[in-house]
Amino acid sequence: MDRELHDTPQSPPASPARELIVDVKGVDRWFGDVQALTNLDIEVPKGNITVLLGPNGAGKTTAIRMITGALSPDVGTSRVFGMDPATPDGEEVRSRCGVVSAKPSLYDRLSGWDNLRYAAELYGIGRGKNADARIEEAAATFGIDAALDHQVGGYSTGMKTRLALSRSILHDPDLLLLDEPTSGLDPESALAVLDLIRQMTGQGRTVLMCTHLLLEAEGLADEIVVMQHGTSLISGRPGDLSTRYWPQPVVRMAAENGSALDVLASSDGVVSYERDGDNATLEVASVDLVPDLIATAVGAGARITSTVPFVPSLEDLYFAVRRDHGSSGGDIPPPGGSSGRPVREALAATGA
Repeated sequence: MDRELHDTPQSPPASPARELIVDVKGVDRWFGDVQALTNLDIEVPKGNITVLLGPNGAGKTTAIRMITGALSPDVGTSRVFGMDPATPDGEEVRSRCGVVSAKPSLYDRLSGWDNLRYAAELYGIGRGKNADARIEEAAATFGIDAALDHQVGGYSTGMKTRLALSRSILHDPDLLLLDEPTSGLDPESALAVLDLIRQMTGQGRTVLMCTHLLLEAEGLADEIVVMQHGTSLISGRPGDLSTRYWPQPVVRMAAENGSALDVLASSDGVVSYERDGDNATLEVASVDLVPDLIATAVGAGARITSTVPFVPSLEDLYFAVRRDHGSSGGDIPPPGGSSGRPVREALAATGA
């Protein structure tokens, strides 16, 4: 099977002022005849939380393994802290990374203390009071300090995750690589872990996190990379990407006599108008026009029952991206109004 070099990645270059901790460009990775990564691009800016979004099998874990140097790319480049992790520089790269896998390996027959003491020695922290102080601080950060004397085999799934997170920051890493960090946790524990991850960036660390759970990435991700079949479909800040897909404000309006809303189709500032029964969807030039539009509809005899702005969530964005990629079979076209796609079609892609 031919494995050809790709053209230069189509994503725009990063701003010179933006320091990238991870810079992956045009990467292919094969396992025999199976291609796990295809022309993958990932940029992780310093001090941010970047989230890899995608279904199971999208290649997120393979990407993390490549970033740590556990795997090397067959095509393309991977740079972490400006170094290639698959070369002898990988030892320095890994010393600056903290990794939590989806199923962290812990020693069940040892106590939490002994697990962390062993990790401290592997990280070069050594033994003694200094190492114990680092262990206590890391365990307290993730709320597992009270259970360190207990055997890990008796820990719950949430406690094991907290212990693994504590282990990952023992050596004060610059980059945290988290693969499904809330897998198997109850909602309260998952929320607590996500809050602690946000605190990590407040302390100057950079986070790259994999998840297929959109709700946990909502409000947490500074940057997202949507992956599918081992490739990156789109990347950037959620707000910027939402603007690409919904460049104009969208308003949903309902009335007891929906046909009376049709007067809005020709109103000033209405970019597009569609009605389904008593419910109308309007794309408007500005939300400031909404009171005037309501007045116009009421003046035409509409008995309005609701007016709701459509605020796209990360889930909306994710499914709009996936849908567009599937329908185009290739590169994502200019989305939203700029592509001429009807507003209802755009909303249908998100279930809105």
